[in-house]
Amino acid sequence: MNSLWIFPGQGGQSADMLDGVDVQLRGHVEALLGLRLADTDAAYEDSVQLQVGIELLQVAQVDAMKKAGLTPHLVAGHSLGVFAAAYAIGSLQRDDLFKVVKRRAELMQGAYPSGYGMGVVVGLSRADIEALVAKVHTPKHPVYASNQNAEDQTALSGELTSIDAVVKLAKQSGATLAMRLKVPVPSHSPLMAEVATQLAATMADVPLTKPVGIYLANYSGHAVRQVAPVRTDLTSNLAHPVYFEAMMSVAADYQPDSIVNFSPGRPFRKVLGQKFEDLHQVDLDRMSVSDAAFLLNKWERGTYNERRT
Repeated sequence: MNSLWIFPGQGGQSADMLDGVDVQLRGHVEALLGLRLADTDAAYEDSVQLQVGIELLQVAQVDAMKKAGLTPHLVAGHSLGVFAAAYAIGSLQRDDLFKVVKRRAELMQGAYPSGYGMGVVVGLSRADIEALVAKVHTPKHPVYASNQNAEDQTALSGELTSIDAVVKLAKQSGATLAMRLKVPVPSHSPLMAEVATQLAATMADVPLTKPVGIYLANYSGHAVRQVAPVRTDLTSNLAHPVYFEAMMSVAADYQPDSIVNFSPGRPFRKVLGQKFEDLHQVDLDRMSVSDAAFLLNKWERGTYNERRT
């Protein structure tokens, strides 16, 4: 199938989300990293536990999908999800993924151990949000407009008190939703520039191979097929907004016939509805891989029969 696989980042996690993960894979990752994964709400307040846990869940789902004979034509990772996307498209090896993600989480947590994070505003334009941010931001109390998840959904990154101030102004300006997110660092903003530089050094010797398909880059929204822009996305996207709305516009140009939404959560329902309307979708947060594979194969047979007739 001409399938688009989407991998979310932090925010949709929940206790016990690793219950269905293969125990051998989980044990391998824990031994590889020297890390005991707790899989509790309290543990997921720690960036290393959270990021490694999410990637373990997504890698397990990718492996199960491929075992069922399914592969993506396009992949789109959001923030942390870029690593599973690169793995799914054949560019990043599994053990390298987990080593890099652990180091990424350590760098992020060390840079901003407390007092910083992210928020989101829905119902206002990016220009509106940037105007509100300009009223609040100061060098001592920074806040930035960051990810663009939909035309009217913009994330905030910065100091929590400044995020709260922008959230208050957004509500006064008619936002349909404005709130903090469960993300403990100011990702995708200039505050993460040093972390991105350190992560690039960490990844300098990590081998990447040419994607077997199309990789949609966070930092530009562009479709890429070469190693260099994939490496740029994996290493530097922390310092730049994720242009997810642009990524989905580009994906729509390739006319996928199905979408697979990987766990945890399903945060992109609105933009996917805007871009793809009634296109076939499966949500691995709601169904097993075997059920998803059944549906995808059924839809593929139906498409094939329609083309024959």
